[in-house]
This record gives sequence, structure tokens and C-alpha cells, in this order.
Amino acid sequence: MTDTVTPEPKTRRFDFPRLLSVLIRPSEAFSPMSSDKQGTWLTPMLALTLSAILVALVSGYIKTQAALGGPAELPPDWEFWTPEMQQSFLDAQQTAQGPVVNYVLPILGALVVLWLGWVVFSGIMRLVSTLLGGRGSMQSALNVVGWASVPFILRDVLRALFMLATSHAIASPGLSGFVETGFLSHFLARTDIFFVWNIVLLGIGFAVVDGLPKGKALVGALAVVILLAVLQSGIGAVISSFG
Repeated sequence: MTDTVTPEPKTRRFDFPRLLSVLIRPSEAFSPMSSDKQGTWLTPMLALTLSAILVALVSGYIKTQAALGGPAELPPDWEFWTPEMQQSFLDAQQTAQGPVVNYVLPILGALVVLWLGWVVFSGIMRLVSTLLGGRGSMQSALNVVGWASVPFILRDVLRALFMLATSHAIASPGLSGFVETGFLSHFLARTDIFFVWNIVLLGIGFAVVDGLPKGKALVGALAVVILLAVLQSGIGAVISSFG
């Protein structure tokens, strides 16, 4: 008599149905990741890449259309400039309206922030989870952070639709409309329902995958996200002040 060995279900490299399940049934969606032998992060990161490109393309289109809608605003002392200076200004204006500035650079910047931020954030969450008693790995942290970021896909799609519907860029993202400038404005620009949704999914994901108590996992995720948001807002405020 021989024992029947049931093979383990093969992890799918692309699991697009899980994009929906992680939003409506997060505990069930994260549960298989505790036994995943390989990374499952490619699906959410690919979707996030496409949504980031979509926002950059729509924003670039809006800027291009706005530039074509009227003549360039000339400096008040334009008539006193030399012909060479005037031509240099016009060339710079034309370059600023070109595809490199409006499309290529924003897309590259968005993708660098997305992928580099994902790796750095996953490493920090892995460290925090370990300090809290989690038994996960760097691979599991990459998976959880990737899948917990799915709400940002919805945010990107809604932003793109809003810009297309109104024909202008989003001036005050998040809650930044309540404060005009400064650190608080940059911080509130990152704060919306999708920001909170991401924190909740991070708490659920690390609780399920790393075996942490839900309260402890949620507090750890909240602390890391708020700390990084504060650092990013501070840097943004400093850059804006110099600008």
C-alpha cells in the first residue's frame, strides 16, 4: 500500500484575480503567501507600473494642451532683451513643452520612485516585523508590500479619469487643499482614503504572513508609513522653499 502524495499548488507568476480579492477579502488573499516559495509581487508591481504610466501620460497630455491653448507668457522686460536672449527664452519654452519634459521624464521619475520605494519600504517593514517577533522573510515582505499597494492602482485610475474629465491637472491632491504651503501641505497631499487603506492592508498582510498579532502588525505598519511620509514631506517642503 502506497501513500498518495498531493502536490502543492503551483504559484502562478501572474495572478490578476488576486488584485480584486486583496481589496474585498484581504485575509484570504494574503493567506497563501505564507507558504509561497517564490515572489508573487510581479502582478501588483506590474499593475502599479501601468497605472503610474497612465497618470504621467494623462498629466503630460493636459500640460501639452494647456501650452497649445494660448501664447507663451513673456517676461515684463522682454522688449529690452537682446535678440540672442529672446531666442534662448523661446527655445527653452519650446523644450519645456516637448515630449521629453512632459512625458519621458515624468514617467521615468514615477517608475524610479515606485520601484525603489517598494524595495526600501519592504526592507524597513521586514526589519520592523522581525523586531516585533515576525517570522517572515525579505521575500514575503516584498510580496506583502506589493499586494498591499493595490489601492493605489485605483487612486491612479481615478486621478487619470478626473484629469481627462476636467481637462486640468490635480492642483491639491489628498487633503492638501486645506493648507496652501509648507510641511503640512506636503503631508496632507499624501493623505487620503487610499493611504489609510494601504496601512490597513499592510497590517493584515504582515499579521497573516509573518504570524504577528493583528494589533501589533497594524501599529508597526502605521509607524513606518507615517515616519516615511513625514520624511518625504519634510524633503518636499525644503525643496519647495528653495524653488
